Amino acid sequence: MTDVLTVEGIQKLLPHRYPFLLVDRIVEYVPGERAVGIKNVTVNEPFFQGHFPGRPLMPGVLIVEAMAQVGGVVVMQLPQAQGHLSVFAGMDKVRFRRQVTPGDQLIIEATLVRLRLGRFGQVQAKAMVNGELVAEGELLFSLVE
Repeated sequence: MTDVLTVEGIQKLLPHRYPFLLVDRIVEYVPGERAVGIKNVTVNEPFFQGHFPGRPLMPGVLIVEAMAQVGGVVVMQLPQAQGHLSVFAGMDKVRFRRQVTPGDQLIIEATLVRLRLGRFGQVQAKAMVNGELVAEGELLFSLVE
């Protein structure tokens, strides 16, 4: 499978940079509808130093942030998003199902559910490792100038 968006393409859509860019590649993309991204989780991630020594676990909040960033790739391709910044505005029904550790590859799918008033929206997202559900939830965003 060829890359749809490399990290350079992602950086054209999202303002995030190291160490907070949590998506390495977008491997599937339907403009304005859905995207599938990859996050390769390595032992060299800065958060593993303190979370937790001797038992490295990716923080759940960063898994959700990675899901939101894949959602951001979908949102930032919408005509209404041009000239705006998509900011994380909330989350509903987020559940964690499995721990994420070094060596895992997160496969993150985000699907646009709705866009209201051209400024507020909802993305349904899920993260998987080896076909097993890690996390899922509804992520809310707002387009700001």
